[in-house]
Amino acid sequence: MRTSLDCLTCLVRQALEASRFVSDDPALHERVARDVLRMAAEFDFAQSPPLLAQRVQRRIRELTGAVDPYAELKLRADRVVLAALPALSAEVGAADDPLAAAVRLAIAGNTIDAGAYGAGSVDRMARGLAAAKARPFSGDLEGFRRAVASAREILYLVDNAGETVLDRLLAERLPAGRITFAVRGAAVLNDATREDAARAGLDSLGEVIDNGSDAPGTVLAECSDTFRRRFAAADLVIAKGQGNYETLSEVDRDIFFLFAVKCDVAARHSVRPRGALALVRSSAGRAGAAKAHATAFRRGESYGGRRTDRPRTGTES
Repeated sequence: MRTSLDCLTCLVRQALEASRFVSDDPALHERVARDVLRMAAEFDFAQSPPLLAQRVQRRIRELTGAVDPYAELKLRADRVVLAALPALSAEVGAADDPLAAAVRLAIAGNTIDAGAYGAGSVDRMARGLAAAKARPFSGDLEGFRRAVASAREILYLVDNAGETVLDRLLAERLPAGRITFAVRGAAVLNDATREDAARAGLDSLGEVIDNGSDAPGTVLAECSDTFRRRFAAADLVIAKGQGNYETLSEVDRDIFFLFAVKCDVAARHSVRPRGALALVRSSAGRAGAAKAHATAFRRGESYGGRRTDRPRTGTES
């Protein structure tokens, strides 16, 4: 997904916010702003927004000397959602369709995003999750259910700290022993690292690996060889967050993207309304599912493998 001119406001805001997290010095804030604006003049808009955000955040770390400007914010997000976890877990368990409830909740958790919404998204989360869950849902839940059931190896790409706690509720409803979680390879924005995954308890549900990159998305060319091998070997990739959608939406893999549509740019690209809780299957995944459905129909089976009542013709044996 290409970067839009509209992405510039987010990139500049992120830079200022990060500098203010680590310093009260207005001179430093001004230097950061001027530096980022100079960088923006040279941006290649053919690149994805997370790739440009990676460059900006690297520069912020150089200018401020802070390894992780969002460290305190991430810790706060983890604590807020962990405190709510028992009630949320009970709510999902009592739902008529626990998997559907867990999917909606995991996507609602994607609103904990300092990159798109600013640091206030964490403070609003404690009182705003109910509203986030009530947002319109858009996606093929039954296709997701079938893909998950048939996958032997699932690679689950997490996104933000705090949100990872809600990913746990979804992961508990996926086939046990088949999930590997992948986090960022280094701190960037409020994206989850190994430490955040451990705080959320994801390591009790599957192996946790990192992708070797500090981009706030999954830029395969920037990822480690180990991660790329695991990405290629997985039967199914579940990718959380808009950053993963922006970097992987055109990759030739079966991927389900779970994210809150946070801006008009993503809304136009995903053909989903802004604010929606989106479950989007990649083009390659949709094509593969259509082929499997057609093959099953020719064999007289449903997509799930059961026989149908389709009448046999005289040419069938």
